Amino acid sequence: MTTLVHTLGYPRIGAHRELKKAVEAYWRGELDRDGLEREGARLRKTHWQDQVDAGLDLVTVGDFAFYDQVLNVSVMIGAVPPRFGHSGGEVDLDTGFRMARGRAPSGEPAAACEMTKYFDTNYHYLVPELYQGQTFRIASERLFDEVAEARAEGHPVKVVLTGPVTWLWLSKAKSDGLERLSLLGELVATYNDILSRLASTGVEWVQLDEPALVQDLPGDWQRAFESAYATLQSTPVKLLVASYFGGLGDNLGLATALPVEGLHVDVVRAPRQLGAVLDRLPSDKVLSVGAIDGRNIWRADLTRLAGELADAKARLGDRLWLAPSCSLLHVPVDLDNETGLDSELKRWLAFARQKLGEVVTLAHVLDGNETATDRQRVEEANQAVAARRASRRIHKPRVAERLARVVAADTRRGNAYATRASAQRKRLALPLFPTTSIGSFPQTQEIRAARRDFKKGTLDVADYEARMREEIAMVVERQAQLGLDVPVHGEAERNDMVEYFGEQLDGFAFTQNGWVQSYGSRCVKPPVIFGDVARPEAMTVRWSQYAQSLTDKPMKGMLTGPVTILQWSFVRDDQPRAETCRQIALALRDEVADLEHAGIAIIQIDEPALREGLPLRQAEWQAYLDWAVECFQLSAAVAADQTQIHTHMCYAEFNDIIGAIAAMDADVITIETSRSDMELLDAFQDFDYPNEIGPGVYDIHSPNIPERAWMVDLMAKAAEKIAPERLWVNPDCGLKTRGWAEVEPALANMVEAAHELRKRYA
Repeated sequence: MTTLVHTLGYPRIGAHRELKKAVEAYWRGELDRDGLEREGARLRKTHWQDQVDAGLDLVTVGDFAFYDQVLNVSVMIGAVPPRFGHSGGEVDLDTGFRMARGRAPSGEPAAACEMTKYFDTNYHYLVPELYQGQTFRIASERLFDEVAEARAEGHPVKVVLTGPVTWLWLSKAKSDGLERLSLLGELVATYNDILSRLASTGVEWVQLDEPALVQDLPGDWQRAFESAYATLQSTPVKLLVASYFGGLGDNLGLATALPVEGLHVDVVRAPRQLGAVLDRLPSDKVLSVGAIDGRNIWRADLTRLAGELADAKARLGDRLWLAPSCSLLHVPVDLDNETGLDSELKRWLAFARQKLGEVVTLAHVLDGNETATDRQRVEEANQAVAARRASRRIHKPRVAERLARVVAADTRRGNAYATRASAQRKRLALPLFPTTSIGSFPQTQEIRAARRDFKKGTLDVADYEARMREEIAMVVERQAQLGLDVPVHGEAERNDMVEYFGEQLDGFAFTQNGWVQSYGSRCVKPPVIFGDVARPEAMTVRWSQYAQSLTDKPMKGMLTGPVTILQWSFVRDDQPRAETCRQIALALRDEVADLEHAGIAIIQIDEPALREGLPLRQAEWQAYLDWAVECFQLSAAVAADQTQIHTHMCYAEFNDIIGAIAAMDADVITIETSRSDMELLDAFQDFDYPNEIGPGVYDIHSPNIPERAWMVDLMAKAAEKIAPERLWVNPDCGLKTRGWAEVEPALANMVEAAHELRKRYA
């Protein structure tokens, strides 16, 4: 009774971000398409071999993407929005890139597709668009080619695809009156064609990712699952429906009854569901148990897990499969590349390659056929778990003592918004439709080279800081020339909006190569929160003070908010996340106080991850929102009335949390709206949001330069929903990933748009 081992997916970026470098070289014209395809093939071969070397029984094919796996499906089934000019035939690589970012080496530029967070992760997917008259068909051979590659290497293949119902669940209808579920029949027919093609190539198992099953599904969507899989059961492949990121809850009966050969469940996020799943699982189905955490980097307690899974093994025998809880896309590739971590902390961690080893060893323990390597791995895991539990590096009594002294008054501004706004207008004297940016400016090669040399020790502190001051002075001068009303210092000294702060806080550790994909070619290196968080000294004040000394305009101080620092880090799992977030909030509270004392009149506390952290089940929302909003308030409420507090939020559906956003009570919120044509403002209008709003008019994720008239039109739409005197004009997000050649004309157009709006609405 051997337990089969597999993974739902593997990181595609490469251990040293090779995919990012190749894709960006292709976009710049420094690598041709054949060269990009060769690098993609090399990475796939390497990642399949990693799985074979670890001892997995199946290698996963279909998890690779040059940009996004949801986009891969949209391309494969021919769901290309009309503005991209696709008139039939195969959807090529550049069409996919134009859908993702508005531009590619070939084809005419067009507005990129909307991008948003994948469930409650920091991974962004391209939202599929659906139009009246939508049809589907197999429009790309890429998946079949990749299967052929893997089979040519002699690998036993399991294919993974985003499931049809989840793909439709994640999509948006762009034609009035179009019901997404009306397209289910034709969509499933196309999936049927895909699965039949896969079967003809010798594929036996196909994993269909259906994480929508862990959310609250309306009745018609539950019936959609039944209908879709009733049709797909006739396909000549075995289907494994994969749920993850939470428990099946009220969809348990639905999921276990689907006419498929296997079901995957996440017992890291929802450990209590295992017994119920075992009780409901039909006797002819495989159960894939996601027992190794696919979203965090702590080493698994293999002894504990073996005990918890013993009953499942006894009941299922060889119908038990083991895997990580979800795709390993969300963790770094290989811990062996970390040579700078201290040995104690490194012993506590496991990255993607190490997690493959953990799941294999766990299967061997359950099967009673451990090897010497397995026994060593279990012993090392036992020692690491015990050492981490007993480590004196984790707990700081003074942090707990300070948190215990926090009272409700610490989370409330001194007066209501109307009173504060009056004081701020008097102090700041800003025009109608004030212009600003979100915070960062282009991180040039010169900036990165200086930071790299500084970290290597070939550039001393004085020279490094002098270079950063030169960069800040240049950014402030360029903003003055452009005419921005509220400048920023540009964040030249910051490597990342979370990592920069974590480097200056107690309780954080950092990797050298712990990169994970955020979207497309954008990779982030999340800090590791291993212990209690505290701020030893001011983190941003001197840079903001220097920038303010260069201009008479109000310089905006820039902080990353407590929820975002939490969400975009690998967080300790030995205490509630809310407790860790409160610790971060207190550290930021001190920073806000110091910035204000230094004369900074506007302070932005970014919370782009607030919506991302919302639990997938509505019953759990309020508890999360209570502590998340409290943490923001705790960090901001120390500010006096005349200090203007801004916050910023990324792509999200704000309807779900508009009440919580209002409760945050930021004086100004900036949001990403350009890709949604200001549709996201409907939530603020319907709620009658009382404070000021900056709806983004410049899509910084696309290299396209927005025209002045287009931005004026967007803001005119915004002014139909929000009073003009409460509107700001700004880009969608920070500008660090863009080049100056794009940024300057875009911001110049934005400032001109603001001037036109002032004339129109004066």
